[in-house]
Amino acid sequence: MTHLSHIDHCQSYADKLVATLQATSWEPVGRLIEALADVWQRNGQVFLCGNGGSDGNANHLANDFLYGVARASGRGIRVLSLTANSSVVTCLGNDLGYAEIFSRQLLTLAQAGDLLIALSGSGNSDNIVGALETSREIGVKSFAILGFDGGKALARADHAIHFPVHDMQLAEDLQLIVGHMVMQRLSRHSRTTPPDAP
Repeated sequence: MTHLSHIDHCQSYADKLVATLQATSWEPVGRLIEALADVWQRNGQVFLCGNGGSDGNANHLANDFLYGVARASGRGIRVLSLTANSSVVTCLGNDLGYAEIFSRQLLTLAQAGDLLIALSGSGNSDNIVGALETSREIGVKSFAILGFDGGKALARADHAIHFPVHDMQLAEDLQLIVGHMVMQRLSRHSRTTPPDAP
């Protein structure tokens, strides 16, 4: 490997990311902003879920939605990443199977009118698909941020933000980019229209 090949690789990666962003319609992200603003105003609950790197992004965005949007208004969004409690996750995984670690939590914690944001590169993880199916059954609106061909999750989410990139790292980068777009927009909105106190 040469120094030049490292630079070429970095440039190629950046070019693919930029090309994907430039080719994207941002209308589904606008719908996500509106849905989050609505839940925030009603003091409803937002749930996030993912596996591996997508789970790391879910935890990151939970922080952004709880605190990052609220620096002006003082009250953030009520948000929970469904892997935050390792005891719950390992209990459900051990007793019921990994496919149910998100859906079983939603059955207990979620109410109609709440919001689920599922993050997945492939869109085919059983626990992601199950979470989306359960959300639909109990009246929880769902968004999925997906890569590759969208997988099974593409048809099961109420709204899909789909980046057809066949690269897991790019797919995970794009999850955070969407989340940060949303956080910045909600943060700016809250400076002029803070959510009502609960």
